[in-house]
Amino acid sequence: MSNNDRRDLVAQMKNRALIYKETYDVLAGELGAAKAEELLTRAIYQRGRAMGAPLAKFAPADLAGLREAFLASVPGGEEIFKPQVLKQDAGALEIQLHGCPLKDAWREAGLPEEKVATLCRIAGAVDKGLFEGAGFKIENRTWTPGAAGCCFLRILRG
Repeated sequence: MSNNDRRDLVAQMKNRALIYKETYDVLAGELGAAKAEELLTRAIYQRGRAMGAPLAKFAPADLAGLREAFLASVPGGEEIFKPQVLKQDAGALEIQLHGCPLKDAWREAGLPEEKVATLCRIAGAVDKGLFEGAGFKIENRTWTPGAAGCCFLRILRG
């Protein structure tokens, strides 16, 4: 990936992050923060489920195949989200993401840390949807204030 392509991809992701923020703000203003988070999370989860369908060929137990396919599909390869496989055995796959242009965009916009954490939970629903849509179980611990890195994904056999 060229530097220009990487820059453009990161800019597109940051724009998406700011669209999430604006959508959240509008919904929160109309429906309250809890309902806004619930609705956006549901919508992003549904998108993730659709994205996970091609990975269903690895369900319920081919975590090695899932790992390779997932890592190959991460936007920008390993340069942007910086995924690190922490563990893989027959029962679980654990991946720590060390970078996130969405989180970066929210912080660059000067949002309070708690709001960044809320938006991270919302955006993280795409991963939950993706892996559940592929037929696996997932625990996604999204970023919280004071934490290093970004999402921690623990994927289990379906």
